[in-house]
Amino acid sequence: MSKPIITDHPLIQHKVTLIHDKNTPSKEFRELVSEIAMLMCYEATRDLPLKEIEIETPMTVTKSKVISGRKLAFVPILRAGLGMCDGMLALVPAAKVGHIGMYRDPETHTPHEYYCKLPADIEERDVILLDPMLATGGSAIDAVNALKKRSPRSIKFVCIIAAPEGIEALSAAHPDVQIYAASRDERLNENKYILPGLGDAGDRIFGTK
Repeated sequence: MSKPIITDHPLIQHKVTLIHDKNTPSKEFRELVSEIAMLMCYEATRDLPLKEIEIETPMTVTKSKVISGRKLAFVPILRAGLGMCDGMLALVPAAKVGHIGMYRDPETHTPHEYYCKLPADIEERDVILLDPMLATGGSAIDAVNALKKRSPRSIKFVCIIAAPEGIEALSAAHPDVQIYAASRDERLNENKYILPGLGDAGDRIFGTK
Protein backbone atom coordinates (compact mmCIF):
# COMPACT_ATOMS: atom_id res chain seq x y z
CA MET A 1 0.00 0.00 0.00
CA SER A 2 1.49 3.34 -1.09
CA LYS A 3 1.87 6.03 1.54
CA PRO A 4 -0.08 9.17 0.60
CA ILE A 5 2.08 12.08 -0.51
CA ILE A 6 1.14 15.37 1.18
CA THR A 7 2.64 18.23 -0.83
CA ASP A 8 3.87 20.65 1.81
CA HIS A 9 5.50 23.25 -0.43
CA PRO A 10 5.08 26.76 1.07
CA LEU A 11 3.32 28.10 -2.04
CA ILE A 12 0.78 25.28 -1.90
CA GLN A 13 0.21 25.65 1.83
CA HIS A 14 -0.34 29.40 1.47
CA LYS A 15 -2.95 28.86 -1.24
CA VAL A 16 -4.62 26.05 0.73
CA THR A 17 -5.13 28.47 3.63
CA LEU A 18 -6.89 30.88 1.27
CA ILE A 19 -9.31 28.24 -0.05
CA HIS A 20 -10.10 27.10 3.50
CA ASP A 21 -11.18 30.67 4.27
CA LYS A 22 -14.95 31.09 3.89
CA ASN A 23 -14.47 34.74 2.87
CA THR A 24 -12.53 33.88 -0.30
CA PRO A 25 -14.85 34.81 -3.22
CA SER A 26 -15.76 32.36 -5.97
CA LYS A 27 -13.52 33.90 -8.66
CA GLU A 28 -10.45 33.84 -6.42
CA PHE A 29 -11.33 30.37 -5.11
CA ARG A 30 -11.55 29.02 -8.66
CA GLU A 31 -8.19 30.55 -9.58
CA LEU A 32 -6.55 29.17 -6.43
CA VAL A 33 -7.83 25.64 -7.10
CA SER A 34 -6.34 25.79 -10.60
CA GLU A 35 -3.03 27.15 -9.29
CA ILE A 36 -2.78 24.48 -6.60
CA ALA A 37 -3.52 21.80 -9.21
CA MET A 38 -0.73 23.12 -11.43
CA LEU A 39 1.75 23.01 -8.53
CA MET A 40 0.62 19.50 -7.59
CA CYS A 41 1.03 18.35 -11.19
CA TYR A 42 4.75 18.97 -10.76
CA GLU A 43 4.83 16.44 -7.90
CA ALA A 44 2.47 13.90 -9.48
CA THR A 45 4.57 13.71 -12.66
CA ARG A 46 7.93 13.46 -10.89
CA ASP A 47 8.41 9.82 -11.97
CA LEU A 48 7.84 10.35 -15.71
CA PRO A 49 10.59 8.53 -17.63
CA LEU A 50 13.14 10.50 -19.61
CA LYS A 51 15.26 9.82 -22.66
CA GLU A 52 18.33 11.60 -23.93
CA ILE A 53 18.29 13.31 -27.33
CA GLU A 54 20.78 15.38 -29.27
CA ILE A 55 19.98 19.05 -29.88
CA GLU A 56 21.83 22.05 -31.22
CA THR A 57 21.96 25.19 -29.09
CA PRO A 58 23.03 28.56 -30.53
CA MET A 59 26.52 27.67 -29.32
CA THR A 60 27.08 23.94 -29.86
CA VAL A 61 25.62 20.46 -30.21
CA THR A 62 24.72 18.78 -26.90
CA LYS A 63 22.63 16.02 -25.39
CA SER A 64 19.63 16.76 -23.20
CA LYS A 65 16.61 14.98 -21.75
CA VAL A 66 12.93 14.94 -22.77
CA ILE A 67 9.94 12.95 -21.55
CA SER A 68 10.08 9.49 -23.05
CA GLY A 69 6.81 9.08 -24.91
CA ARG A 70 4.60 8.46 -21.88
CA LYS A 71 0.96 9.25 -22.62
CA LEU A 72 -1.11 10.93 -19.89
CA ALA A 73 -4.82 11.41 -19.34
CA PHE A 74 -6.36 13.75 -16.80
CA VAL A 75 -9.76 12.58 -15.58
CA PRO A 76 -11.69 15.04 -13.40
CA ILE A 77 -14.57 13.72 -11.30
CA LEU A 78 -17.50 15.97 -12.19
CA ARG A 79 -18.17 18.59 -11.37
CA ALA A 80 -15.62 19.90 -8.87
CA GLY A 81 -12.72 18.08 -10.53
CA LEU A 82 -13.12 20.36 -13.55
CA GLY A 83 -11.68 23.16 -11.45
CA MET A 84 -8.32 21.34 -11.35
CA CYS A 85 -8.11 20.43 -15.02
CA ASP A 86 -6.81 23.68 -16.55
CA GLY A 87 -4.01 23.89 -14.00
CA MET A 88 -2.83 20.39 -14.88
CA LEU A 89 -3.12 21.04 -18.63
CA ALA A 90 -1.01 24.19 -18.27
CA LEU A 91 1.97 21.94 -17.54
CA VAL A 92 1.04 18.97 -19.76
CA PRO A 93 -0.94 20.44 -22.68
CA ALA A 94 -0.62 17.26 -24.75
CA ALA A 95 -2.54 15.17 -22.21
CA LYS A 96 -6.00 13.89 -23.14
CA VAL A 97 -8.96 14.60 -20.85
CA GLY A 98 -11.69 12.18 -19.80
CA HIS A 99 -14.64 12.77 -17.48
CA ILE A 100 -16.37 10.72 -14.80
CA GLY A 101 -19.65 11.99 -13.37
CA MET A 102 -20.41 11.12 -9.75
CA TYR A 103 -23.00 12.46 -7.32
CA ARG A 104 -23.46 11.78 -3.63
CA ASP A 105 -26.84 10.68 -2.28
CA PRO A 106 -27.78 13.32 0.33
CA GLU A 107 -29.35 10.72 2.61
CA THR A 108 -26.97 7.76 2.45
CA HIS A 109 -23.84 9.72 1.41
CA THR A 110 -23.05 6.94 -1.09
CA PRO A 111 -21.70 7.86 -4.56
CA HIS A 112 -23.44 7.07 -7.86
CA GLU A 113 -21.87 7.18 -11.33
CA TYR A 114 -23.93 8.88 -14.01
CA TYR A 115 -21.38 9.56 -16.76
CA CYS A 116 -18.06 8.19 -18.02
CA LYS A 117 -16.28 9.33 -21.19
CA LEU A 118 -12.60 8.49 -21.61
CA PRO A 119 -10.00 8.78 -24.40
CA ALA A 120 -10.28 5.92 -26.89
CA ASP A 121 -6.68 4.89 -26.24
CA ILE A 122 -7.01 4.89 -22.45
CA GLU A 123 -5.26 1.48 -22.28
CA GLU A 124 -2.07 3.21 -23.44
CA ARG A 125 -2.27 6.05 -20.94
CA ASP A 126 -1.31 6.77 -17.34
CA VAL A 127 -4.33 8.36 -15.68
CA ILE A 128 -4.32 11.14 -13.10
CA LEU A 129 -7.74 11.25 -11.45
CA LEU A 130 -8.74 14.70 -10.16
CA ASP A 131 -11.09 15.76 -7.36
CA PRO A 132 -10.52 18.68 -4.97
CA MET A 133 -11.96 16.72 -2.02
CA LEU A 134 -11.31 13.24 -0.63
CA ALA A 135 -13.92 12.88 2.12
CA THR A 136 -15.32 9.37 2.65
CA GLY A 137 -13.39 8.08 -0.35
CA GLY A 138 -16.55 6.62 -1.90
CA SER A 139 -16.53 8.69 -5.09
CA ALA A 140 -12.80 8.16 -5.61
CA ILE A 141 -13.13 4.40 -5.08
CA ASP A 142 -16.00 4.13 -7.55
CA ALA A 143 -14.17 6.34 -10.07
CA VAL A 144 -11.09 4.12 -9.85
CA ASN A 145 -13.33 1.06 -10.27
CA ALA A 146 -14.76 2.62 -13.44
CA LEU A 147 -11.27 3.41 -14.74
CA LYS A 148 -9.92 -0.07 -14.03
CA LYS A 149 -12.67 -1.58 -16.19
CA ARG A 150 -10.99 0.27 -19.10
CA SER A 151 -7.46 -0.94 -18.14
CA PRO A 152 -5.26 2.18 -18.17
CA ARG A 153 -1.52 1.68 -17.66
CA SER A 154 -1.65 3.21 -14.18
CA ILE A 155 -3.82 5.45 -11.98
CA LYS A 156 -2.90 8.24 -9.57
CA PHE A 157 -5.36 10.26 -7.50
CA VAL A 158 -4.74 13.98 -6.94
CA CYS A 159 -6.87 15.99 -4.51
CA ILE A 160 -6.42 19.22 -2.58
CA ILE A 161 -8.16 18.50 0.75
CA ALA A 162 -8.23 14.97 2.20
CA ALA A 163 -9.77 13.51 5.33
CA PRO A 164 -7.93 10.67 7.09
CA GLU A 165 -11.00 8.47 6.62
CA GLY A 166 -10.94 9.00 2.85
CA ILE A 167 -7.23 8.32 2.58
CA GLU A 168 -7.65 5.10 4.54
CA ALA A 169 -10.66 3.94 2.52
CA LEU A 170 -9.11 4.63 -0.91
CA SER A 171 -5.77 3.12 0.10
CA ALA A 172 -7.49 -0.03 1.38
CA ALA A 173 -9.69 -0.43 -1.71
CA HIS A 174 -6.95 0.40 -4.24
CA PRO A 175 -3.49 0.03 -2.69
CA ASP A 176 -1.91 0.40 -6.15
CA VAL A 177 -3.24 3.97 -6.57
CA GLN A 178 -0.85 6.65 -5.31
CA ILE A 179 -2.65 9.47 -3.49
CA TYR A 180 -1.45 13.08 -3.63
CA ALA A 181 -3.04 15.72 -1.39
CA ALA A 182 -2.24 19.33 -0.55
CA SER A 183 -3.76 19.13 2.93
CA ARG A 184 -4.65 16.31 5.30
CA ASP A 185 -7.51 17.81 7.33
CA GLU A 186 -8.69 16.58 10.74
CA ARG A 187 -11.76 14.39 10.22
CA LEU A 188 -15.30 14.04 8.83
CA ASN A 189 -18.34 15.42 10.62
CA GLU A 190 -21.65 13.59 11.07
CA ASN A 191 -22.74 14.68 7.58
CA LYS A 192 -19.52 13.30 6.05
CA TYR A 193 -18.08 16.73 5.30
CA ILE A 194 -14.40 17.38 5.93
CA LEU A 195 -13.40 19.41 8.99
CA PRO A 196 -12.10 22.06 9.00
CA GLY A 197 -12.62 21.67 5.26
CA LEU A 198 -13.87 24.28 2.84
CA GLY A 199 -17.54 23.43 2.34
CA ASP A 200 -18.75 22.20 -1.04
CA ALA A 201 -15.88 22.63 -3.51
CA GLY A 202 -18.15 22.54 -6.57
CA ASP A 203 -20.43 25.26 -5.21
CA ARG A 204 -17.47 27.44 -4.33
CA ILE A 205 -15.75 26.93 -7.69
CA PHE A 206 -18.85 27.66 -9.76
CA GLY A 207 -20.60 30.11 -7.42
CA THR A 208 -23.76 28.01 -7.16
CA LYS A 209 -24.38 28.57 -3.47
